[in-house]
Amino acid sequence: MDKIVSRLLIYGDMPKETILMQLADIIKKMNDESQTKEELVTRVFTQMKHLLQIATDYGFDRNLWHNYLTYLLITSENPFSITCEKVGANEGSVNYFARGDFRAFKDLFNYDFSHLEQYLGVDCFSRISHYQAIGKKELMYNKNVSDKVQALSIQLENALDENQFFDCVTEFYRNYGVGMFGLNKAFRIISQPDGTVSFHAINNMDTVMLDDLIGYEIQKKKLIDNTTAFVQGKKANNVLLFGDSGTGKSTSIKAIVNEFYPHGLRMIEIYKHQFKDLSAVIAQIKNRNYKFIIYMDDLSFEEFEVEYKFLKAVIEGGVETRPDNILIYATSNRRHLIKENWSDRNDMEHENGMHRSDTMEEKLSLVNRFGVTINYSKPSQKEYFYIVTELAKKAGITLSEKELCAEANKWELSHGGISGRTAQQFINYLSGQLA
Repeated sequence: MDKIVSRLLIYGDMPKETILMQLADIIKKMNDESQTKEELVTRVFTQMKHLLQIATDYGFDRNLWHNYLTYLLITSENPFSITCEKVGANEGSVNYFARGDFRAFKDLFNYDFSHLEQYLGVDCFSRISHYQAIGKKELMYNKNVSDKVQALSIQLENALDENQFFDCVTEFYRNYGVGMFGLNKAFRIISQPDGTVSFHAINNMDTVMLDDLIGYEIQKKKLIDNTTAFVQGKKANNVLLFGDSGTGKSTSIKAIVNEFYPHGLRMIEIYKHQFKDLSAVIAQIKNRNYKFIIYMDDLSFEEFEVEYKFLKAVIEGGVETRPDNILIYATSNRRHLIKENWSDRNDMEHENGMHRSDTMEEKLSLVNRFGVTINYSKPSQKEYFYIVTELAKKAGITLSEKELCAEANKWELSHGGISGRTAQQFINYLSGQLA
């Protein structure tokens, strides 16, 4: 195996601690007898544990070795894979080297571990070639990633040579992309000491769709129209969803990401204390073949907070133009985002019937940089009952509409008032009681 791995050029720059590199070194040590059998068995079991952990994290099944190699291929961000993501596998000299790497991967797919198993007296590699996961339905894993990896793994198993292997992998890059952005919908960022940021996938994102949000049809249409234009490469605006709590602002954003994920939309959630990292985030995603929504939930600022100035510069007004593949979607309970006080009017100027305050203009300048603002107001009681009855139908609750509304009325009086969130919480309660 170490000789096969040494043939990798484009995909060969892997950390030594990866499972593939460790197994290659184990087999090398076995062949030159530079480690004892006991040491090699310990190392094999360590790598097997890591492989099983990956299988659990991603819900892999059947042939874990093939799944693992496939996962390596579709998460390896290199000049070849990123180019294929953008324009496909066009003719070029790099394809010669890529086919050489895929020939090596084909050999890795077909690698016979029996000699290693016989030498060490283990059978773990035979076991993982016909693996059956236990309790897979109960595990929390990214099913989207799992399905894509396993489907491609089967194609690569059946590839006759490196040319078919090449076609399968490059078609995957073109259709879905490469790396974590190709597989996942949403991400958080972690600031690094050197000023860069790393992205971490959100595996348990809510699977809500727009149809699950009852009412607010005008608001949803505005959001859909803007996002449709964005993913189609047309001009689109940053969006601010503001209004009462529990009305579905955050749910609408999640639903938009779920709806438009197949069209290349991705979301990066960022918190207020991370605004200083916005430039680093944009630098890493501006040249990728995806559309990114930078999502800011519950956005608001107290008068002593100055982080909004970072946001203003990024949205519009900085020296560097915001890339066409990035928009900012934010939710807030405040229409103007920044807390206002009567003292803001102390510098009010009066001239020719005009009233102007520099302090107020400064505070309003942020919200004015969102081209689309959508108001999610608290529903009326009639709208609240409609939301309740529709959610009840979806949940299979068979109470009469009169009984349902009477109980919903009692619920909202003691659970935070009328809102879509209160309606959903009431339905959750009823579902638990009637189950």
